[in-house]
Amino acid sequence: SAEAGSTYKAVFRVGHGCDGSPTRAITVHLPPGVAHAQPMPKPGWTVQTQDATANTGATTQVTWQGGPLADAHYDEFVVRVKLPAQPGPLWIRVHQQCERGEGDWAERPATGTDTHALKRPAALLDVRPAATVAHAH
Repeated sequence: SAEAGSTYKAVFRVGHGCDGSPTRAITVHLPPGVAHAQPMPKPGWTVQTQDATANTGATTQVTWQGGPLADAHYDEFVVRVKLPAQPGPLWIRVHQQCERGEGDWAERPATGTDTHALKRPAALLDVRPAATVAHAH
């Protein structure tokens, strides 16, 4: 979980390939309201961002390509973002491309936030209301 309106370091862990096939690309699809995406570069991987429009500069997705990341290994892909001011669940789709096959981690429950019954759940971040600070004078 994280506070609404805060800067957040999102870490996406890739724990396996696609049915034994190595991972070659990871694309994180940023939901509306997320701003100022700054992906962390990784040795052996190129990183690209895609913006909604040239006028707004709002990043809609970040893609790392390279590796490959063997099925027996895991790694982490990091992007720093500014969270929306509105609290609530924030669902983030992650698309994994492998040498053979792919995984689209995009499923969301019909209601609520319980992802246990889902085969490929989207990443979930609980955005909490911003804390209020009392000032003493």
